[in-house]
Amino acid sequence: MGSATTQALEATTAALSAAEGVDLEVAGELFAAARAIGGSLQLGSALADSSASPESRAKVITDVFGASFRPVTISLLSSLVDQRWSRASDLVDGIEELAVRAAAIGATGSDVEAELFSFSRTVAQNPELELALGSRLGDASAKGALITTLLGERASAATTLIISSLVQQPRDRRVRSLLNRAMRLVGDQRGRTVATVVSAAPLSDAQRTRLSGALSARYGSDVSLNVVIDPSVVGGLRVQIADDVIDASISTRLAGLRQRLAG
Repeated sequence: MGSATTQALEATTAALSAAEGVDLEVAGELFAAARAIGGSLQLGSALADSSASPESRAKVITDVFGASFRPVTISLLSSLVDQRWSRASDLVDGIEELAVRAAAIGATGSDVEAELFSFSRTVAQNPELELALGSRLGDASAKGALITTLLGERASAATTLIISSLVQQPRDRRVRSLLNRAMRLVGDQRGRTVATVVSAAPLSDAQRTRLSGALSARYGSDVSLNVVIDPSVVGGLRVQIADDVIDASISTRLAGLRQRLAG
């Protein structure tokens, strides 16, 4: 990620935090804008053109979306195109990120991170589903409808919106990567860090509390746990937070021992 995009994301996240009336409808409109802009080379190029004035780019937003989107959505999109992005494609990524964050704001009382994680496990266990959702072939809206059908009442409206929107425009990204990114964004918007924990057996409530407390102290923020049961780790735990991996599993220790003996 280029420095311009990093600064742009910081500015637009701040604009979202300051905005009033952000809810799931706004999140849905932002996702719709990302699909429209990502699907039109002409529109995307016009909005990401740093040689054009911010006023002219904001006018494009108003002309294209003003009649159908709420004022708060138009304001957020104008804030997005007011920034300078390292690449034109980063603008669409930025709109998606803001949409996920807006969904997190509108998802009062729902554990969106856990629901996203649960669906990511479903995808991991069904390669045909992952292929169907990530393929360039097939109607995008049909993929969104499929997600709505699959999730039904098992997930909140926010989670359904996020997943159904992302699979409609994968842009050569793996579905599980999209879900993992969405989990991190939702957690960050809520002031939490998401940790994926791989264990040979389910963790008790006391173990989860101790582990979450230890990780929270280490990372300086609340840490929510997504636990994956994998008997192959034998014992101990493997914890991943973003790019950090803490591997204290017995299987890894045995593998290391075998390597030393073989060497």
